[in-house]
Amino acid sequence: NGVDPQALIEQYGADTARLFTMFAAPPEMSLEWSDSGVEGAHRFLKRLWTFAYKKAYKVRLYFMDRDLADSFLEKADGDPKEIRREIHLALKQVNFDMQRRQFNTVVSACMKILRALERPQIVGTSVDNTEVAVIAEGLSILLRVLSPITPHICHCLWKELGYGDSILDAPWPEPVGAAVEQDTIEIVVQVNGKLRGRIEVALDAKSADIEAQALADANVQRFIADKQIKKVIVVPGKLVNVVVA
Repeated sequence: NGVDPQALIEQYGADTARLFTMFAAPPEMSLEWSDSGVEGAHRFLKRLWTFAYKKAYKVRLYFMDRDLADSFLEKADGDPKEIRREIHLALKQVNFDMQRRQFNTVVSACMKILRALERPQIVGTSVDNTEVAVIAEGLSILLRVLSPITPHICHCLWKELGYGDSILDAPWPEPVGAAVEQDTIEIVVQVNGKLRGRIEVALDAKSADIEAQALADANVQRFIADKQIKKVIVVPGKLVNVVVA
């Protein structure tokens, strides 16, 4: 059985038809039709259009002094830094999946990028230089990786936002190493081999500091407060196991 895509194109547009078919199943597999899936694809493109329209002024601010804006990206900290990291990690996944022609997961990564850009910490009305740079860079990445799947909306937004006359002339984005690096890492804390907590420690934290932070964790304290600690095993970057009697 088959479905004529023309009715879908007439109702929602060619980009929605392409997005749904790419997202619903890999090219080599059969596709199970879903009206709700089509509507979901259309809603995603509407969200992208709305977000780009609302943030157009911030993107244009980015182009007023590109070198200065790029310097703000390098100095990004806190929420903007974490959001930028999410975007570049998603881009890394996109490039891997593109090589495998796994377009359904490419679409999933694009959705992750848009969700990261829509987070409350980055969509405020203030004109913060770092936020401007993160939004402009994030949209630039999103439009380029999505353009092979939904070329019409991406070409239009690329031009309207001031990135260039044609998205086809833009280089393919590559993740920035510095953007995906972490300053901290989450490790688990066990008591007698059972998971009792999680702590976030500096990437270069020493074993003694990790041990102290693990023992001070409120949830871990519940399981060791009235017991004798026999030893603490620290595996840097992975876990802490507190052995109690």
